[in-house]
Amino acid sequence: MRFLIKVLINGIALWLTSLWVSGMDFIVDTGLTNSAALDTVIVVAVVAAVFTLVNAIIKPIVKVVSFLFYILTLGLFFLVVNALMLMLTSWITTFTEYGLRVEGFWTAVLAALIISIISLILTVVLPDGKRREAAR
Repeated sequence: MRFLIKVLINGIALWLTSLWVSGMDFIVDTGLTNSAALDTVIVVAVVAAVFTLVNAIIKPIVKVVSFLFYILTLGLFFLVVNALMLMLTSWITTFTEYGLRVEGFWTAVLAALIISIISLILTVVLPDGKRREAAR
């Protein structure tokens, strides 16, 4: 259940960020269904699932390896790591006819900052399993 909530939060954050950042776009194949809006929702959901898996599997490894950089930059290195995870998600999804396209590193850094802010807000607003268990 928590994984689905994280996918939902990441999907909303990715979609909103793609509207605001000009170098980040979703590549939508309009042949999936008869509706362009449904095609976009499907692509955003698949990309959000890939992004969530990348953050769950690869990001902890990168955090451990780059622990010294986190200390030296007083935590600002998390933006670089988040940008790299976004670029990795973009690279993974380019093997299909649809996916996420991020134009460059600085675009990824800006997008990662916006995604982090939106995800933080949505995590506070949306309920998750941890708060429900703590309330019992």
